[in-house]
Amino acid sequence: MEHRTFPSPSPGTATVSPGRPAPEPARAAPRTPPRTLRARRRRPAVLAMAVAMVAAGGLGGAVLYNSTGQRTAVLALARDVPMGQAITAEDLVVARIASDPVLHPLGAAERTRAIGLFATSDLHRGALLVKADVTSELLVEPGQTVVGVATKRTQLPATRLQPGSRVLIVSTPDSGQGSTVRTPETIAVRVVAVGKADTDGSQVIDVALAPADGPRLAAWVATGRLQIILAPRAPGAAAPAASSSSPPSSSPSPSGSGT
Repeated sequence: MEHRTFPSPSPGTATVSPGRPAPEPARAAPRTPPRTLRARRRRPAVLAMAVAMVAAGGLGGAVLYNSTGQRTAVLALARDVPMGQAITAEDLVVARIASDPVLHPLGAAERTRAIGLFATSDLHRGALLVKADVTSELLVEPGQTVVGVATKRTQLPATRLQPGSRVLIVSTPDSGQGSTVRTPETIAVRVVAVGKADTDGSQVIDVALAPADGPRLAAWVATGRLQIILAPRAPGAAAPAASSSSPPSSSPSPSGSGT
């Protein structure tokens, strides 16, 4: 009788029956890197992005500092100055502001030229002094009166009126008041202040004139029948005086004035 000896299986080894194929060895599962390792791999990219953001912020701050650091010496009001009063050295102070293309104040180098000019409106302490705030001519002469003229868009010239402008205010009465055609009455005045235009184009213009002409102009304003035209200026001729109440020399003197 034949005897066969088979080796004993080692521990952990599957026993294979005779005639059956041996099973394939189990494959090891892929190892997932721990979370700390993944975080370490991403950290250099995060640090690089943070450094770039810090550099960009620093560059922007430097640009902003340089733009705001460019300051210009300009003139400002050290105290209130009423309309028509001459500017003195004590009224002005030098202020330094950031450059802005919207603002056009007088520079500190123009301080000497600004002294002695007259205020075109009430100037307030702390405000910047601009060119439109002053004029070389006295707007309201001693003894004159100021009348506010309410106007519509169609009663004003296309040229924007400025303080100091000399204009003629023409009375335009209703043609049905009389059959006789007369030369319109006019009053030569000087513009003292120009109010802000409303949405419908209406505007109030302050003018200086002789006290005797004030009531007559006020009556024209009450009726609303008037027109403002620019005063004629011949070459070499002086502008008409603000206190004159007679029409231009080219027109005959109106009859029945004072109504």
